[in-house]
Amino acid sequence: MVIKAVKLYENGFMVQPFAMGGEGMEGLNPAVKYRSSLQNYVIDTGREVILVDTGLPEGIPDQVPDEKTMIYMGTRIQDYLPALAAAGYQPEQVSKILVTHKHADHTGALRHFPNAVIYTSGAEAQTDELKDLPNIKTANFQDGPFENFPAAEKIAEDVWYLSAPGHTKGNCIVIVKDGDVYYMIHGDVTYTDEALYANKLSVVFEDVPAARETLDRVREFIRNHPTVYLSTHTPLGYENLEGKKIVDLDNPPESIPPKAVEAKAATGKYICSVCGYVYDPAVGDEKGGIPAGTKFEDLPADWKCPRCRQGKEKFNKA
Repeated sequence: MVIKAVKLYENGFMVQPFAMGGEGMEGLNPAVKYRSSLQNYVIDTGREVILVDTGLPEGIPDQVPDEKTMIYMGTRIQDYLPALAAAGYQPEQVSKILVTHKHADHTGALRHFPNAVIYTSGAEAQTDELKDLPNIKTANFQDGPFENFPAAEKIAEDVWYLSAPGHTKGNCIVIVKDGDVYYMIHGDVTYTDEALYANKLSVVFEDVPAARETLDRVREFIRNHPTVYLSTHTPLGYENLEGKKIVDLDNPPESIPPKAVEAKAATGKYICSVCGYVYDPAVGDEKGGIPAGTKFEDLPADWKCPRCRQGKEKFNKA
């Protein structure tokens, strides 16, 4: 069994209220920042190659962070297919793709894998990001519970796909067993490992009670099994993988501060930090009643992202 990270962005940051404010902001400090990145994962069982998520679409503009930015993925390393090649794999080798959830930073390159079976939950299958893909397979979690998770589907030997709702209503987790060690590959159960240790939810969720239940299950599983925690939005994900670092919830590692961010020129476009939707003033938002030529700053205060329904405060300059 081999697991590799597909590295896409590096040297980003997120602020503490974003990472930990899902159940209240008391005691959280926006001046506290954690490292951010973007990576997905490959599982090579020796018999087949399985992807967990597929990054952002090609051509999406880079973010331009400022003093209001809550999460910045960082600078682009490579688009998904070159990054997958750098990890040693080509699209034709991939037999299955396990989608943790619908957001574009997890589903952006799915169209490049027409011969792979793409697994998603029923709650996600008809979303805009996934509904037009002919090779979608809706997981029915036919194999019952897996440890303390009530709904699971066995994808391959020692690879399980688990229902873990909250961040989105159809959110899922992947668990891989290699010897005595479990590798937990998740999308955005937490955005940074500091939140896992602090037992805090992020501010991005569709169902906060379900998100709390999922995080409780994750922490219970980790307490009872030697687990390497593989995150999507922090370099701790691939650092944990490369160092085979087992989570010890009672002894959090020292947090490493992010690097300073180099200023860039903005284009006038804005990008949703949650789902990757790009608001282009030249296009506007026809379905939302926003005519072409409307600057982002002039959008109504209650305008929502057309894709994930997050507010304007979740958007960054592009």
